[in-house]
Amino acid sequence: MVVRTDGRLLDAPMRPVRCRSCGSSVEVRKSSWDQTSIQWHDEAVRSCAERRAAQPGPGPNGQFFTGCTALRDSVRAAAARGEIPIQEE
Repeated sequence: MVVRTDGRLLDAPMRPVRCRSCGSSVEVRKSSWDQTSIQWHDEAVRSCAERRAAQPGPGPNGQFFTGCTALRDSVRAAAARGEIPIQEE
């Protein structure tokens, strides 16, 4: 089995973003305005109010957690300020 290295992170590494609502810090990469990759750290998982509200449920993300709206808004604001490059541009 050959494991292929994902070179996308070499060209555009993930950048830290702090949620303006709860202060959680995640790593973010935006391929486009519509596509965002987010790496949640343990502390962010514990401190995100929207994520906690989705618990309990099956799996690590709870039953109804599809994403944090406050974090989404923080990421979009950071991208609009130019703090996160958008790869399609």
